[in-house]
Amino acid sequence: MTTRPPFDPWLAAQATSEVAAVSTLDTQALSALQARRLHRLLTAAQSSPLYRERMAGHDLAALRLQDLPIVHKAELMHRFSDWVTDPAVTLEALQRFTADPTQIGDPFLGRYTVWESSGSSGEPGIFIQDAAAMAVHDALECLRRPTLRPYQKLLDPWALSDTMAFVGATGGHFASTVSVERLRRLNPMLAPRLHSVSFLQPLRQLVAQLEGIQPTVLATYPSMAVLLAAEALAGRLHLSPQEIWTGGENLSPGMRRFISDTWGCPVADSYGASEFLSMASECRHGHLHLNSDWVLLEPLDAHGQPVPPGQASESVLLTNLANLVQPLIRYELGDRITLHDQRCACGSVLPVIEVNGRHQDSLRVGAPGQRRVTLLPLAISTVLEEQAGLFDFQLVQQGPQDLTLHTGLRSVVSADTVDRACAVLAEFLTQQGAHGVRIHHSSTAQAAVPLGPSGKAQRLVPLRRPQALTSTTTRPRT
Repeated sequence: MTTRPPFDPWLAAQATSEVAAVSTLDTQALSALQARRLHRLLTAAQSSPLYRERMAGHDLAALRLQDLPIVHKAELMHRFSDWVTDPAVTLEALQRFTADPTQIGDPFLGRYTVWESSGSSGEPGIFIQDAAAMAVHDALECLRRPTLRPYQKLLDPWALSDTMAFVGATGGHFASTVSVERLRRLNPMLAPRLHSVSFLQPLRQLVAQLEGIQPTVLATYPSMAVLLAAEALAGRLHLSPQEIWTGGENLSPGMRRFISDTWGCPVADSYGASEFLSMASECRHGHLHLNSDWVLLEPLDAHGQPVPPGQASESVLLTNLANLVQPLIRYELGDRITLHDQRCACGSVLPVIEVNGRHQDSLRVGAPGQRRVTLLPLAISTVLEEQAGLFDFQLVQQGPQDLTLHTGLRSVVSADTVDRACAVLAEFLTQQGAHGVRIHHSSTAQAAVPLGPSGKAQRLVPLRRPQALTSTTTRPRT
């Protein structure tokens, strides 16, 4: 018997009304709304022994967000029982629950939606949401996502004629997988047209499954969308999607163009995490708008100081205004972001955000005794994608002056593409002042590539977290 996920129609209607009303606010009214919701969160967090310690000695009425210390995932998971506001929720019970894939989409304790993070930042986590928090996420997903096919929306407002396929890790309690299963259970009429497809299966099987489904809407990670587009371009995948939805990774302009041009359909990106599923969605101008009515982000520099608008951060702190059961207040998320204070041409009061990757994935290269050069993931990905047309790769740092470029993780990459990629990467390194860096190449089967629990391969693997990979061929370049 299928268990119905937590859902409260009254809370859903209330959240939908509140999300819709933000379009009528100005900047001052939005700030006042944030302040009220922050006060509500801080009040609820007093039921958490951990946060009660952190707020001790402060007058709640005068407490500012910046007065509170930064928290990290490892600390919160270590003190899980002190973290949550519901004493019935225990880490041991949640770990047993998430260890069972047959319970994906089931309610925990009959009232909580549960998903786990992949641990791509080095520390896996488990996150719970009650019906009120899920009502907020549902409203943000429903109202803030752009309408890519306006005429289709008018003719079919409930998307009853669409078939959607989510391609990702389907065997764990990850946010996207749980969300698809939850939607299937809440909407029986849509269930036959909502499909989850594992991207861990052999590519040939994945292609065959998608061709059998023939989705009109394809949702997946940017890197997987690129891989599928390459298969389509090569004549090995026959699909006619009308919309592509991406998230979970950085979508570069080169990747977007390649995906869109291959299938001749619009691509929309979003920004989210297990800590807050719907942080930002694109407007009609292609800009990501932070859902700052429900989530607060504080960009920080390398010294933990606030970063002004328009400047890229080294990390970012997240405060979740919707989740009162598992408070996240000034939580270090680890992403590099840029927040802008200029209003977007779309007219939204919500700020525009750029997401530039995680600071943990940066590489620092250079000869011993010389100044090390920091290489950002977005910069390296852009060089390889834009100048070499290489999307299927992993770059592993083997030493201060040694990088190994692994290709063929999921598909065959031509020798010409590899040569071009090594050449443009070497030129980029030289331009950045990283002289004498040796670039090796390995054509690697996916099984040899280190993957996170969710199945995603890191595109950049720094030296401080060495990975054991076996090179099949080596092409040293300086």
